[in-house]
This record gives sequence, C-alpha cells and structure tokens, in this order.
Amino acid sequence: MKRKHPMHSLFNRTDVALILERVNRLSPRSIRGWGKMTVSQMLAHCCAALEFACGKKPGRRWVFSYLLGRRLKRRFLDENQEYPKNVPTGKDFIISGERDFDHEKTRLAGLIRQFADGGRDKCTQYPHSFFGKMAPEEWSIFMYKHLDHHLRQFGV
Repeated sequence: MKRKHPMHSLFNRTDVALILERVNRLSPRSIRGWGKMTVSQMLAHCCAALEFACGKKPGRRWVFSYLLGRRLKRRFLDENQEYPKNVPTGKDFIISGERDFDHEKTRLAGLIRQFADGGRDKCTQYPHSFFGKMAPEEWSIFMYKHLDHHLRQFGV
C-alpha cells in the first residue's frame, strides 16, 4: 500500500515546529468548524491530553474500551485516516467553563515542547483511557493527530 504522506509525530522536530506555528495562528476569535468547544476550551482540552501523555495524570479506562479499543486504535493511528468529527470525549478530558485564551495557548505550546523534548523515555506508561497500552511512538503519532484534528477544527 502506498502512503499518501509521511507519518507525522511529535518526536519529529519538523512536525513539532509546524504544529507550534499552527497553534500560534489561533486567536480568541477563531471559529470552530464543528463540535461544541470554544477555542479556549479546545486549548485546555489539548493540554489535558498532553499532560496525560507526559505521564502527569493517570486516566481511567472506559468499560467498553476493552471491547473496541484495540481494534479502533489501528484506525486512529493510520496515517491515511483523519480523526472523525464529533467523536465522544472521555470524561477526564471534557472542559467546562470558559478558560483564559492566552494562558491556555502558552500552556499548550509548553506541553508540546515538553512532550517532544522528553522523547520516548518520558512518555507515559499508563494505558490510554480508550485504546489501552500504547508504545511511545504510538503516543507521539496519536498526540500529533489529536492536535491536528483540533487545529483543523478551528481553521488552522
């Protein structure tokens, strides 16, 4: 099977630079193309996901994730598949209430750099709340795709 594009990852310095440039293009006036989150909530949501990937917070596995998680993980990690719009969000990652845009934007940029700089050795050992056990390379691809999904949600 021919790849449509190279696999993107937060362990790739070029990909990190491009993601950070896209984060920098967000503004408090960025309008979502789908979903319910405001741009500030989306930034906080992405921060929560990266804190988990950095091993700062353990997550809880969803009961039905044991049945579907492993099978769906392959689809979510496939470089030829974009994340579907309006996928349910785990309870640990739902952001309610408005957040300070500048604070969350700065925090997200810092967490992206922390994840990338920490590399494989600093990646979480906790299982993903839906997909289960993931290797550091899988986390790096997953975090890139998650950020890409939400940045596309807000037009950057």
